[in-house]
Amino acid sequence: MIENHSEYKKSASKDHSGENFVQSIMIGIVGILAIIGIVLVSQVNSRLNTLEAKVQLTQAEMEKKISATETETANAKDENGMLALQLSKQSKETQKIISARASQLRKEQATAINNLTEQQKQQQEALEGVKTDVGGVISDVGGVKTDVSGVKTDLEDTKAKLVSAVGELNGHSSLIASTRDELEVLKHKGDRNYYDFTLTKDKTPQMISTVKLLLKKADPKKNQFTILITADDKSIEKKDRGTGELLQFITGRDRLLYELVVFNVDKNKVTGYLSTPKNAPIPITSADGSTVDLK
Repeated sequence: MIENHSEYKKSASKDHSGENFVQSIMIGIVGILAIIGIVLVSQVNSRLNTLEAKVQLTQAEMEKKISATETETANAKDENGMLALQLSKQSKETQKIISARASQLRKEQATAINNLTEQQKQQQEALEGVKTDVGGVISDVGGVKTDVSGVKTDLEDTKAKLVSAVGELNGHSSLIASTRDELEVLKHKGDRNYYDFTLTKDKTPQMISTVKLLLKKADPKKNQFTILITADDKSIEKKDRGTGELLQFITGRDRLLYELVVFNVDKNKVTGYLSTPKNAPIPITSADGSTVDLK
């Protein structure tokens, strides 16, 4: 019995040691789990804090945006109010301008009607005056006939003033004019073509009829001039010639006789005319009446 009791104690002691070892393992596992739990809780808290910070930041930004939006809305309302006020003022000003313009147009219309009435009155009075003057006009017909006779007499006097000059070629003689009035008489005779001209001293020749004339010198004290005549691609210089002198030259395929007379000499300017036969070529003129140089 003593032996059995001793064995029992040994067996009980072994069981107790095994239980202690299991408990130690369990305690260790619990400790590890506790540590893991603490770490997990810490990580969760950290993440929660980070998330909370982000939520707060986002909330702050949203509040700023909302505030800015409210400010912009308020500004927009203010601007809309100012715009509406300006439009109202402009509308009133436009109405004033339209009213003023309408009033002005009415005044102008009234003035125009008054002027038209006055013009009609004046025209009526003038018509009555014309009727009254008809008798006077009829009475003046005899006077007009008398004036015509006077003009004919003056024309005959002008014809008498025309002189005959001997040209340079074969002693040919022609009537020449010493004034524009006498030139008009020659034109009305109709036996030649006459082109009056005024030449100024220049480097560019002037086209008269179908020839070119270039004034090279004009001496009003001596009544002399020097002129260059270009015809058929040939140039002829008439040097130190006097007023009223008949200058002649032959030109054209048919060897036609052209005549030139200068009857007035001024400083750097001469006045005269060129005469050509009736069968001479007719110059081409531009829209402004100037002679066109075909070359």
